[in-house]
Amino acid sequence: MTDAAARERPPRSGETTAGPAGNGGVRAKGLGRGSVGLLGSAVIGVSTVAPVYCLTSTLGPTAGEVGVHMPAVFLAGFLPMLLVAFAYRELNRAVPDCGTSFTWSVRAFGPRVGWMCGWGLVVATIIVLSNLAGVATSFLYLLLGELTGSDAVAALDGDRAVHVVTCLALIAAATAVSYRGMTATKGVQYALVALQLAVLAVFVAMALARGHAMDFSWDWLNPFAVPSFASFTAGLSLSIFMFWGWDACLTVNEETAGSDRTPGRAALLAMAVLVGSYLLTAVAAQRYAGTDLGDPRTSDNVFAALAEPVMGRALGALLFVAVLASAAASLQTTFLPVARTVLAMSTYGALPRSFAAVHPRFRSPGRATVAAGAATGVFYAVMSFLSTHVLVDTIYALGLMICFYYAITAFACAWFFRGELRRSARDALFKGALPVLGGLLLTAVFGKTLYDMWNPAYGTGSSVFGVGSVFVIGVGLLVLGGVLMEIMRRRSPAFFRSGR
Repeated sequence: MTDAAARERPPRSGETTAGPAGNGGVRAKGLGRGSVGLLGSAVIGVSTVAPVYCLTSTLGPTAGEVGVHMPAVFLAGFLPMLLVAFAYRELNRAVPDCGTSFTWSVRAFGPRVGWMCGWGLVVATIIVLSNLAGVATSFLYLLLGELTGSDAVAALDGDRAVHVVTCLALIAAATAVSYRGMTATKGVQYALVALQLAVLAVFVAMALARGHAMDFSWDWLNPFAVPSFASFTAGLSLSIFMFWGWDACLTVNEETAGSDRTPGRAALLAMAVLVGSYLLTAVAAQRYAGTDLGDPRTSDNVFAALAEPVMGRALGALLFVAVLASAAASLQTTFLPVARTVLAMSTYGALPRSFAAVHPRFRSPGRATVAAGAATGVFYAVMSFLSTHVLVDTIYALGLMICFYYAITAFACAWFFRGELRRSARDALFKGALPVLGGLLLTAVFGKTLYDMWNPAYGTGSSVFGVGSVFVIGVGLLVLGGVLMEIMRRRSPAFFRSGR
């Protein structure tokens, strides 16, 4: 059977449909075509990662784990992300579908693996959305307290009812912007991303100019100089989390001009901006603060501790604004991948068809977006009032979900294109060797993280029958996905027979 003929019918489980770049058998979903260009797509990728928020919450813990070798660990975390980005680029050229990991893994490995891969993306996104809303709320009251000079205003964040209500309001606002489609999303993101990167650049310049705690050394960039393997893997797990979200570029591929090539280029551009920002900030902060950067008293919010000493009171307040903008921007764009994955899963019959509805005016997956917003709000409210320890441990389990669906996607690339790997050296490298290497690295991190999570000391230190709560939550969420998949298999047997 020819490639063209194969793409005209649903592929059977385990059968590939690789062929010349084209629409790859993508089913039209009613999204607004051509509403995003290369720059807009890259901005969405950077925004979803939330670089300023990631830096303020991760610089300290990473420095605490690996000391002065933090820049090296950032580079090491960038490597598997880059390798997986090559897999996304190649798969998107063949099948530019907004379901991304779900659609591609279905094509490569069949409906069951594909469904679980899609579930991994959805549940990871719901968890991080709730966390972003919480961070945005905290920085909102911190900024208001700074501007008004009132400790009472800043302390409002400690009132659980006020905190949760504010979170729900922010989630509702982000849902509304995403609901209005890519045009509204793009305009908001240009302003928020430009603001946070500009303020970050000022911080880096001033920290380098004023920093004398430690002289720069090339040894900072040597991952082999990290004192222990345990410290290295702990830092690597944090680093991988810092890069997560760049694949949002790909989930808007059906709405991007040049859908087969532009999203892949945007992802690589976003990755370059991120790794450059992280390395410069790590070097600057380390040069200014030295070993104090890993101080556990300030490690959970480094910029709150360094803003005024580095930038002064007036400019330091801008750093709070940048963190708030970063969290708010990411909160809004992170709705894009989850809504479009749910849209694709519904379109192909893997989820109820009602979620496949696209707003006739805004050309966005309206029902899927609202459902994602509602799920995020309910999850955060319930977890906040039930147990803050459970909420924090759920966030710790996020890394497991990230490695899970990224690794499956990387392996799916090599299997999808297995018939083309001998065609040229380029195909062998970018469709086979590099994605497989990225998948193996992420699988190793997944396994090591799973092992560490068993220990009750991981996360908040709580346990269930002697097993770490983070392990129970992480594995429990994957098991829940398996249960939901079986329910859908009974409701939608056609998808699980054909995978389309």
